Parts: sequence; structure tokens; C-alpha cells
Amino acid sequence: MEVPGGAPSWLDVFTAEERPELWEHARTERTFEALWPEYNLHGTHAALYFGALIPRFAHLQALFVDRQTDRLVARARTIPFRWDGTPENLPSGIDAVGLRAVEDPRAPTALSALAAEVRSEHQRTGLSALVIATMATMARRSGFSALVAPVRPSWKDRFPLTPIGDYAFWQRRDGLPFDPWIRTHVRLGARILRPEPKSMEFTARVSDWEGWTGMRIHHDGRYVFRGGLATLTVADDVGRYWEPNVWMLHEVF
Repeated sequence: MEVPGGAPSWLDVFTAEERPELWEHARTERTFEALWPEYNLHGTHAALYFGALIPRFAHLQALFVDRQTDRLVARARTIPFRWDGTPENLPSGIDAVGLRAVEDPRAPTALSALAAEVRSEHQRTGLSALVIATMATMARRSGFSALVAPVRPSWKDRFPLTPIGDYAFWQRRDGLPFDPWIRTHVRLGARILRPEPKSMEFTARVSDWEGWTGMRIHHDGRYVFRGGLATLTVADDVGRYWEPNVWMLHEVF
């Protein structure tokens, strides 16, 4: 596929449609799962739309491969959905955009990022920005009006009690966003559309949460936990957690 400018010479980029065996290898070998907190692999609704990416949207999934070794070093997962471009019509988070994408029979008009995944040894090399730029290229090539991203702020877990509506707009002294992942998107020309406090749902029994987080949950109440961006609410042996995100818009034309 077309590679955005600035890609390193050792890198090739393919769609999952072009290299289905690489996509399948990443799935069976769980290549990128270690990049996520364990709980994040167990979204209440996530399987309904992440599971629909292949083969239905294989042409909109990007694989970044070391040309010398044919080793997969990064992956872009996206999903197309219908959006009229207004804030009111923007889905209420990653679950909502994913479910709209797989349930709405009308033709999609925009592309949403779902995940930009880079192997740990290649992080902080600029590859994450290339993954986002590639998503924008796929949106443009497909004739979509925009690329939106329900951004998972990379430092929000340090401030789980701070509302996402406040955190999303924290700035450094130079005026750029405080959060590194939000800042990466801004440097690529994106702007914040709105913070989303209830973007992705995780509801499970307390025993599951204890296994995912490695902590003991002794009674009902609110808990902070390692890797969580907000608090976990426990009642009647069930833990409910809503992951916040920040909707950001990349113009593609």
C-alpha cells in the first residue's frame, strides 16, 4: 500500500488484505497483547467489532514489517462508520463507533482509529506517528471525509481520579497537550473534538477483576488499579469500569 512520507527505508507497509498470513500470525501469537493492561483485553462489547475487522475491513488494517526479517513491528486497526460530521452525531466512544460500524447498513463516510500498536522495542522512534499517518492515508484513499480517533491517553493512569474532561485539556508550558499520546496526534494536525468519559465498557465478576489486576477486592466500593484510567466500581460481586477516551479529528483532505 501507499506509505506516508518519512517512513524509514527498512520498513514495508501492507494491508491485512495484502498479507492475511501476517495478520493471522499476529492473532495466534498474540503479538501485541503485552502492550495492553490485561483488563483491556476483555471489553464487554469489544469482540463484536474487533472480531469483524477481518475479512470485512481487511483493506483498512495496516501491517508494518521489517523488510529484512519480514517481522511485524507495528499494526494499525481501524473501522469505517457513517458520520455526518456533527458533534451530535459522533458516537459516544469506541464501543459506540464499533457497534455502529458493524450494525449500520448504510455506506460509511468516515474512518475511526481503534488501535495503534507498536512493539515496545520500536516505541519512541517516531513509528507511532507513522501508524497514525497511515490511518489517515487509508481514510483518504478510501474517500472518507475524516479520520477520527478515540484516543486512550497514555498518562491518564497516573491520574485515575481526575475527570477526563479536565485531563484532556491539560497543557505544558509550551502550549502543547500534557499527555504524550494526545500531543502526538496534535503534532500531526489533529484537534480535540470532545472528551468521552464512558467510551469502552468492562463489566465482569470480581474474581475476573482480581485476576486481571492482581489485587484483592474485599468489599463493595470504588477502586483504583494499575493501568486503569478511571475507577472501578464494585457492587454485588460485579465490577464495572468505563474507560475514558478523547475524541480527536484528523482532516484527511
